[in-house]
Amino acid sequence: MSDNRRLKVWLPLMFAFALALGMYLGHKMPAARNSDSASFFLNRRSSLQEVLDLLKYNYVDTLDVASIQEEAIEGLLSHLDPHSVYIPPADVQEVNEDLDGNFEGIGVEFNIIRDTVNILSVIAGGPSDAAGVLTGDKILKVDDSVNVAGKNITAEDIRKLLRGPRNSTVKTKMLRGAKQVDITIKRGVIPLNSVDAAYMTAPGVGYIKISKFAATTYTEFLEASRKLEKLGMQKLVIDLRQNGGGLLDAATRLADEVLEGSKLIVYTQGKNSPRQDYKTTRPGVFEKGNLAILIDEGSASASEVLAGAVQDWDRGIIVGRRSFGKGLVQEPFELDNGATLRLTIARYYLPSGRSIQKSYENGREAYEEDIANRYSHGEFLNRDSIRPVDSSLQFKTPGGKVVYGGGGIMPDVFIPFDTTRYSDVLTELYNRNVFGDYVYQYYTANATEFSGYKDASAFNREFQVSDKMLAGFRTLAAEAGVNMTRATAKDNEEIRTRIKALLARQRWRSEGFYEVSNAGDPVIERAVKELQEMK
Repeated sequence: MSDNRRLKVWLPLMFAFALALGMYLGHKMPAARNSDSASFFLNRRSSLQEVLDLLKYNYVDTLDVASIQEEAIEGLLSHLDPHSVYIPPADVQEVNEDLDGNFEGIGVEFNIIRDTVNILSVIAGGPSDAAGVLTGDKILKVDDSVNVAGKNITAEDIRKLLRGPRNSTVKTKMLRGAKQVDITIKRGVIPLNSVDAAYMTAPGVGYIKISKFAATTYTEFLEASRKLEKLGMQKLVIDLRQNGGGLLDAATRLADEVLEGSKLIVYTQGKNSPRQDYKTTRPGVFEKGNLAILIDEGSASASEVLAGAVQDWDRGIIVGRRSFGKGLVQEPFELDNGATLRLTIARYYLPSGRSIQKSYENGREAYEEDIANRYSHGEFLNRDSIRPVDSSLQFKTPGGKVVYGGGGIMPDVFIPFDTTRYSDVLTELYNRNVFGDYVYQYYTANATEFSGYKDASAFNREFQVSDKMLAGFRTLAAEAGVNMTRATAKDNEEIRTRIKALLARQRWRSEGFYEVSNAGDPVIERAVKELQEMK
């Protein structure tokens, strides 16, 4: 189809679907809608639907209506805010799984190394663990007929083969050493944890890493807090760095656990959405101890709600770099074709009254480049380089501290980005997956060595990456085409830390990884220092 023809089809369809969208929202939204706009949709529906029918039944060429519909909807949404999105039917399940905090599958983590699917870890107590799958096994076949070794298969292909409804079975043929074994696995519900780590980072100081806000986050946080209390936690660090948000309800419930009394956490309001307040309602598990929240440019939405509420009530200290700046609320609407429209319906406002949503008046492209521009302007390295915060949008906390709206949350204590951790050599090693290949090979060859450590803390204290291991890593890197003569002493130090952290991950999953990789983290060290100096 020529560009002109495509345009002639696309434009009427875009307006038709704009109409359909309006009708749908008119049906789903509360009654407090603008009656004039509703009347417009009702009056115009018949003529636009007529155009759509004429295209469908009389147009000269065959149309891929479903594809054009998606393009029309996406074209329409491109004129709205950057966070109103259309989720195609094929992607809805994966998006929902991430927010629900679980999926149905066999319970393994895998990686594809040289066209072979290698089992990196087996979730304890999961379906694969019960069936006898071991770390280091290699998947050769799935369901007797699908060969997955020795061919150019993708991770997404493997996920589709292994996932399925709970209680259904998948037959696999595994390579274990030099022996092939047949294993039938009964699928089950696999948790997608959002609390990645909870451990004591210093005497009396607990650390909890939250990667997202999902349906299970609140329960996971309570469990983590109680575990740390038994270990003597009196002060707490909550790490929200690179946490892009999730469910607002999860963030407000968690905020209720660290804020005492009856306090406003956040409120939402939009043109067609009346104000809704979220307040603390019950005694929390950590209302008294000193508290630090870690944020960076990847902390957004629900993360900013929690950090902002803590800052606005002078409850704790915010450490790191300026957050993303997302203060818009999306509501999901299920469409007839199985897709989901996540439409922005309101803004959220922190207890001080500020909105931290950054500007999107220059369009989506400029909005998406904002983080890269911050780095270019030097904001990651120098607090004084932070430009976009509007000084006129000043608010005060009950303690008299000035906070700002209009561009993310400013930390109380600024910690610059450590550029030395991402040198050209290290970046090339990451991109070529040298770390993953080496750690997998070493762990599978020395698995019994790790059973001698009581837990990740003992491993972190006692295990050292030897010079022999570093030499083996450098050899593997050279085979992958990385010129290791460029590696500096700082690079070698980072390589040792990364190897050790990934080995801990093989044995103790994400908690082991963070306990090792966080050692020497300047953001955590500064947070601990601030907590210890607080009254």
